[in-house]
Amino acid sequence: MGEQTQGRVLSFLVRQTWLGMRAAIGAELAEFGLTVPQFATLMMVRASPGMSVAQLARSVGSTRQAANEMLTALERDGLITRSPHPTDRRTHQLHVTDLGAARYEKAFPAVVRREAELEEALAPGQREAALAWMSAVISACQEPVDGCDQ
Repeated sequence: MGEQTQGRVLSFLVRQTWLGMRAAIGAELAEFGLTVPQFATLMMVRASPGMSVAQLARSVGSTRQAANEMLTALERDGLITRSPHPTDRRTHQLHVTDLGAARYEKAFPAVVRREAELEEALAPGQREAALAWMSAVISACQEPVDGCDQ
């Protein structure tokens, strides 16, 4: 399940951290009319314009159905558009609208500021060490498991 640290399972500590950060960031995003998943979607689609709903769902760790429901709200609010893929009629490409980009740009500094507040108690170097650790775990999780062909 995960490495134990001081009698606790590391993977659950990561989950508690994520839930706490999500609540803190969510409170900041409410001022901009966004949820954490909506902000993440705007961030992902801005970084990869034209991505599909399936690609978005994989990148934010949700189902296609959940991604579609969230996209419907973003589309209704004029923040995202879906357009038919030029070669695959079953797929739609996602794009952030000018309004969506402006909303993201307004919300981004609040997210960065709140994250910095949450990190204030860290000793010098701890943030970089945490980022390095998370990157290493992400890479390890993407490696095939011995004996499991995909």
